[in-house]
Amino acid sequence: MLDKLLATACMTLLSAGMALADSHGDLPGDPAAGEKVFRKCKACHAVGEGAEAKTGPVLNGVVGRTIAAEPGFDYSDALKALSEKDGTWTPEELDAFLTKPRDFAKGTKMSFAGLRKDQERADVIAYLATFSMEGGS
Repeated sequence: MLDKLLATACMTLLSAGMALADSHGDLPGDPAAGEKVFRKCKACHAVGEGAEAKTGPVLNGVVGRTIAAEPGFDYSDALKALSEKDGTWTPEELDAFLTKPRDFAKGTKMSFAGLRKDQERADVIAYLATFSMEGGS
């Protein structure tokens, strides 16, 4: 019983920590480690000053941005539908999406299988949170 209570408390604290990201991108993940994890994403996505869309949209300012809101990018109907439901890329939403994109958004164009490790997802979200809409950290 105590083990279940502790596990629930830990999960609640982890979720709350991700939800309380401040404007500087302070998340339970490590942005430096996330930069390394982001290498898996670079074939399709870019971040930073001067970033341009590739197969996927630019991810500057993605944490806290409305889903499917990068100007000029042609999103799948699945992501457009999520956006219409008042969808925002919160750390929790990004975590769920990055776990297995095709399960999160049935019909997404994103072919990436996902990041299975919780820490990798937390790290890459923390890394992405360091970029403003303009691409600066």
